[in-house]
Amino acid sequence: MAPKVGVLLSGCGVFDGAEIHEAVLTLLFLDRAGADIVCMAPNVDQAHVINHLTQEEMAETRNVLVESARIARGDIRNIKDVGAADLDALIIPGGFGAAKNLSDFAFKGAAAQVNPDVQRLISEVAQAGKPLGAICIAPATLTRALAANNPEVTIGNDAGTAEAITAMGGRHAECTVDMIHLDQRNKIVTTPAYMLGPGIKDVAQGIEKLVGQVMSMLA
Repeated sequence: MAPKVGVLLSGCGVFDGAEIHEAVLTLLFLDRAGADIVCMAPNVDQAHVINHLTQEEMAETRNVLVESARIARGDIRNIKDVGAADLDALIIPGGFGAAKNLSDFAFKGAAAQVNPDVQRLISEVAQAGKPLGAICIAPATLTRALAANNPEVTIGNDAGTAEAITAMGGRHAECTVDMIHLDQRNKIVTTPAYMLGPGIKDVAQGIEKLVGQVMSMLA
């Protein structure tokens, strides 16, 4: 039976949701590896909506689950209905939504709080000893959720974000875009992706390695 790997989305679009390239690459590499993919997102309003042409905030409201369904081609679940027993592993693509909608790290830094359902699922997966992957800025939300575990993660080399990760109880390792960092003790795999970029071919290298590492931990 194919391993069930959850992909936790945070909307649709780099500035206010899931980073689309990172999300699609994650789905592609999981599909190639033979995983049974379970997409999910919280059924909440986005923190705000950004015009991706002008990068200006728009006076409208969008729902994280509804927007995430665009990436998942409609095959997506409300995170409230997903537990660790439904998954063998969980991967969180980046994009500002991972730090705006899954938590409020983008606004509060080290004082961030994680969405309760996101906190619950991450904690359940970790307590079950199942692998967790996080891409780009998502390791910051993962660190806040698992602060008591002192997770080791990478977001690349951004000093301010690395300091916030340390302040939340995590440990940061510098990596290049084609690298992953493995926290063997907590079964956490992270890669910088568009925290470093610059292009889709570059971020694809680290994401492919991350998916490969997660899948190898399920073998």
